[in-house]
Amino acid sequence: MGWTAMQKTLEKLKEEFLKMLPPTIYFFVMLHIIAIIRSLMVKAGQFEPSSTVSIAIAALILGKAVLIADLLPWINRFPQRPLIYNVVWKTVIYTVVAGIIHYLEHLWDFAREAGSIAAGNEKLFQEIVWPHFWAIQILLVVLVVWYCLMHELARVVGRDRMIRIFFGPLPLPAV
Repeated sequence: MGWTAMQKTLEKLKEEFLKMLPPTIYFFVMLHIIAIIRSLMVKAGQFEPSSTVSIAIAALILGKAVLIADLLPWINRFPQRPLIYNVVWKTVIYTVVAGIIHYLEHLWDFAREAGSIAAGNEKLFQEIVWPHFWAIQILLVVLVVWYCLMHELARVVGRDRMIRIFFGPLPLPAV
């Protein structure tokens, strides 16, 4: 591999990393909020710092999943319509995926205790506190709507303009 090919590869990796950073940071913060809320509901406030590592991994996966999903031709289904169309469309897709992940997360915990996935699923349905599960789902929907809304707005307005709207004009680079 030549030097120019290596530079192009590094530039592409940097570009992908910078694209992945905003959704990853967003999901990292939001997943921590969900973990804290869950610990307050279930464990009376015992948040385990070790869960930060699993939250970081989940945020990285979700950040990359959003980038991959944005490349799919059917994800940006209504680009010429008012933003609400794409916001609702993406919210439904991302919420279904988040719901499945949320369910599988619970299933994983119960399956480890029960010894198999089938036994874990049975135990999950017997022991899960459904109001807590649905409370977290509602929170996930709100967070996904907010993400989709901001993501679509940034797509239409442009990244640089969004940064200026929220943070003011960027300083000019030093020459």
